[in-house]
Amino acid sequence: MQTTEKTMKSTAIALSLVSALLVSIPSFSKAATAAPKDFDPEEKITMEVYRSSNPAVVTIKTATSTGSGSIITPEGLVITNEHVIHDAKNGNVKIINIDGKTYDGQVLTIDRKNDLALVKIISSDRFPSLSLADRDSLLVGQKVFAIGSPFGLSGTLTTGILSRVAANGDLQTDARLNPGNSGGPLLNSRGEIIGVNKSILSPDGRSNTGIGFATSAPITKEFLTRSAAFIPTNKAANNIASLPQISSPTTASTSPQASIKSTTATSTERPLLGVVLTNSLTVYEVRPNSLASRMGLQKGDRLVSLNGAPISDAKQIISYLAQRPSSALLTVARNTGITNYQIKF
Repeated sequence: MQTTEKTMKSTAIALSLVSALLVSIPSFSKAATAAPKDFDPEEKITMEVYRSSNPAVVTIKTATSTGSGSIITPEGLVITNEHVIHDAKNGNVKIINIDGKTYDGQVLTIDRKNDLALVKIISSDRFPSLSLADRDSLLVGQKVFAIGSPFGLSGTLTTGILSRVAANGDLQTDARLNPGNSGGPLLNSRGEIIGVNKSILSPDGRSNTGIGFATSAPITKEFLTRSAAFIPTNKAANNIASLPQISSPTTASTSPQASIKSTTATSTERPLLGVVLTNSLTVYEVRPNSLASRMGLQKGDRLVSLNGAPISDAKQIISYLAQRPSSALLTVARNTGITNYQIKF
């Protein structure tokens, strides 16, 4: 009897221990399926920013580099860094979305000073997009979110605060950025782009010190305004090859005044030259089959004047083309020579 009682007590104790152990084991399946309501408010904001913004963040690849970008229009305009697409042959890149689908992309224009580039996804698809924040939304101390493809790991999120706004408009953040984050968005808690991530402070060239930099949204908006003339419209929006072309090519090196005529522009489409310009009005890239390529423009050429008036800002060209003119006289400098082009749109 005593033996039986001892056995029963031992069994009871053992069962109690097993029960205690079972109670103490965490339920991972419950945690994995927990609804957002189970998280604190700050976590909810972080998760919502990622959920709503990540579909509009893409990976951009050239033959030699990988970076990130943000889709800013449903038609597939992407903002990124100039250094991400710098080595793109003929301005051609590959763009990969959140689902792993790969698209062809074409560089439209750049701003080397602010490390910005505008790329068009060549597709008739409609895309999720992000908006840019206003200048008043840039407040030191606000929480920020960076999404990109560090080391090729797409859809990576890091968080921090806006640490500083520099005199030149650059943003500083302690959100961790790494190679591959370049060109991706720095977001506020509303999911708006406040900056385009571009670099980190790394004294030894290897370590991440937790100090990153981004070109601010206001500067990016100014770049987009200047770039209006280089953005395909109407039928050209999803087909780079349909840019205005000419009837017969004439090169700048053989004619002091070449008369060029476009055969595809219509009165409802804004004329496009088909060049990528730097801030100094120097031709950075000539797009294939464009009006500029048939004119004979080359990388390194500099636009000097339009209709006899000196050009000091790309806005002058943009404003003129926005009027849908029938012709233009463009003066171009190459090396030590100057050539005039009489263009018929």
